[in-house]
Amino acid sequence: MGASPRFYDEMFAGRTQVRPAYKAFAEWLNALPAEEVAQKRAEADWLFRRVGITFAVYGDKEGSERLIPFDQVPRIISASEWEFVSQGLKQRAHALNEFLHDIYHEQHILKAGIIPASQILTNHDYQLAMQGITLPNRIYSHVAGIDLVRDNRGEYYVLEDNLRTPSGVSYMLENRKMMMRLFPELFSMHAVAPVEHYPDMLLDTLRASAPAGVLDPVVVVLTPGRFNSAYFEHAFLAQQMGVELVEGPDLYVKDGFVQLRTTAGPRRVDVIYRRIDDSFLDPLAFRPDSMLGVPGLLSVYRAGRVAIANAIGTGVADDKSIYPYVPDMIRFYLSEEPLLNNVPTWQLRKPEECEHVLANLHELVVKEVHGSGGYGMLVGPAASKAEIEAYRARILASPSDFIAQPTLALSTCPTFVDAGIAPRHIDLRPFVLCGRDIQLVPGGLTRVALKEGSLVVNSSQGGGTKDTWVLEDA
Repeated sequence: MGASPRFYDEMFAGRTQVRPAYKAFAEWLNALPAEEVAQKRAEADWLFRRVGITFAVYGDKEGSERLIPFDQVPRIISASEWEFVSQGLKQRAHALNEFLHDIYHEQHILKAGIIPASQILTNHDYQLAMQGITLPNRIYSHVAGIDLVRDNRGEYYVLEDNLRTPSGVSYMLENRKMMMRLFPELFSMHAVAPVEHYPDMLLDTLRASAPAGVLDPVVVVLTPGRFNSAYFEHAFLAQQMGVELVEGPDLYVKDGFVQLRTTAGPRRVDVIYRRIDDSFLDPLAFRPDSMLGVPGLLSVYRAGRVAIANAIGTGVADDKSIYPYVPDMIRFYLSEEPLLNNVPTWQLRKPEECEHVLANLHELVVKEVHGSGGYGMLVGPAASKAEIEAYRARILASPSDFIAQPTLALSTCPTFVDAGIAPRHIDLRPFVLCGRDIQLVPGGLTRVALKEGSLVVNSSQGGGTKDTWVLEDA
C-alpha cells in the first residue's frame, strides 16, 4: 500500500513502515474484512444523499447535483505537526488582514515599493468604495480557507489563499459525523481533537464584527439561492449557528439600516455573512442587473451600520497574482519570517518569467490569476501537445492573466478505490477565523484526487474528501 518514493506518503514511511500517528489505525484497517468496508462505503453514500450533501457543477449539461465522494481512510496529523501548521496559518491570516487594511488606507506597502501599486489599484477586485473605511478589529477576511500541500519531503506549503467566500467547511463537519457514526470504535482508540464547535466559533467571530455599540447583534447568512453550487453549505451553517438564511429580496434598506422582512415585522440586521460575490451585493453600487443583492447596502456599510463578512474588496488579497507577495507582507507588517512557505511561482506579467514558462509549459502548472475551483488550469505533464499550444496562445494574448508553478509532488494518503486501497494525492484546507482573536479548529477539509495520478483535488474536477484527524497529546 506504500506510495511511490517520489511522493510523501502520509501513512507510510517506507513500503511497510507505518508512521506513528497511523499505527493504531493501520492495525485496525488490516483486521477489517473487505465486505465490511464495502458495506460501510455504501452506507456512507446513502447517508450523504439522505442529508442532501451534494453540489452542483457549473456548466454541467445535465444540470444535476452530484455527491462528493467520501473516503473512509482519514488523514491523520500529529499534535506537534498541527501546532506548527496552525501558528503558520494564524501568522498568514494576520498579515493578509493588515495588508487589506493598508491598501484601503495609507498604502504603506505600495509606497515602500514592495508590491507594484498598479497590481493593486488596477486589480478588478480592488474596490474604490472601501477606501478610508475602518472596520471593527481591522478585520476584512473573517473566514479564510488557506490551502496547504506537502512536497516529497513532507514539508507544508501554502498553495493559495481563499479570502472571499471560502467553502467546504460543511463537508469537514459532516465527514466527522459520518466517521463517528460508521466507525465509533476508532474514536475510542484515538484521541481525536473535536471540530464540531466550529459553528459556535464562526458565530462568535461574526458577532465580534458587529458595528460599534451593538450589544446583541442580529446575524444572517446571505445566499444567492438554492441553485448555487454551495447552497447546502449556506443552509447548513445558518442552521448550525441558529441564524436566518436569507436571500436578497428578504432584506431591504430603510432609515439608514438593513432590515429583515419577518412575519412579525421588520427586524434590524447587524451582521451579514455573505456568500455572494462583491459585484452582486448591491445593484445601486455594482452590477445594476443583480437580483441577488440588496439595493442601498453599500451606503449602510460605508456608514458603519452593518457589517459584511467577508468584507467588500477582500478579493484583491486572494488574487493569484498577489499570492507571491504574501511572504513579503508577513515581513513588512509583522517583522517575522514566514512559518509556511509559498510554492515557487512565476508571474507571467514579468517578461523574463513569462519567457521561461512558455519554454517549459510541458513541465508546469499554469493558472488564471482570477480562477478558482480547478477550472482554467493547464497541468503541463498531463496535457496533449494541442492543449499546450492552445494555452500558449491564451498566455501570449494576455500574460498578466496567468501565473505558473512547478508540478508539485503532492503527498498521498491511502484511499479506498475500486481495486482496493491505493495512494491518492491530497491537499488540506483549514479554516482560519479572524475576530477579536485568530483561531481555527484542529484540522480542516482534506480533499483527495480520486483519479490515479491526478493532482487536481477539486470536487468540481472529480475529487473527493476525507475526515481530517488532529491527534491530541496523550
